[in-house]
Amino acid sequence: MGNIKFSIEGKTAFYLSFTLGTLLLIIYLLTRSEFLLIIGFYYVLAAAVINVIVFFYELIFFMSNSTDNKPHGNAAVLMLLNIPISIIYFLAVINCCNF
Repeated sequence: MGNIKFSIEGKTAFYLSFTLGTLLLIIYLLTRSEFLLIIGFYYVLAAAVINVIVFFYELIFFMSNSTDNKPHGNAAVLMLLNIPISIIYFLAVINCCNF
């Protein structure tokens, strides 16, 4: 079984979104700063818009051309992985704040 290949755009968007979101969550859990909670909220909104745009870009590129587009399809699936990760992070913040 070979290595799974992803497009550069999709992989970069996934890693940036995941890394920044994780850093914000860890720093928030350590400090319990309301400012970070607000920043995190706006980050999630911006990341959602950017991830949706990148997802549709990857999906359209994957479906529009039949030659060697598997990395774009893999990247589209990778972008979908951000959804359950963000739900888990959201639940962590809710449980931490006792909302």
